[in-house]
Amino acid sequence: MTVFESLNQTKDKAADNAEKYLKSSKEYAKLKAFHYSVLASSFVARSLAVGVFLIIAMIFLSVAGAIVIGETLDNGALGFLIIGAIYLVFSFLGYLVRHRITTSVLKQLSSKFYKHS
Repeated sequence: MTVFESLNQTKDKAADNAEKYLKSSKEYAKLKAFHYSVLASSFVARSLAVGVFLIIAMIFLSVAGAIVIGETLDNGALGFLIIGAIYLVFSFLGYLVRHRITTSVLKQLSSKFYKHS
């Protein structure tokens, strides 16, 4: 076997190994993308399910609270007005701390993302 034949065989082996590596890297990237898409979709589905039930509960509690306040003040409309004002105050407070909420969510999601890497 000459030196040139040996070099040619080594070159062919290296090309084959590089091709195998690229194929496996591509498959790994596909699998990783699928994994993260499943994590994201399950997070959204769970959040929606919990959110729907929380909204329904808040509606019932708000109506009940407004009726109780209205009966206490002998004015039904005033009870609903007070509950509405409470929601406006909570909305304004949520608007004031929106950057903290965004930062907190980003930290939690990024820790989950990089934990699985």
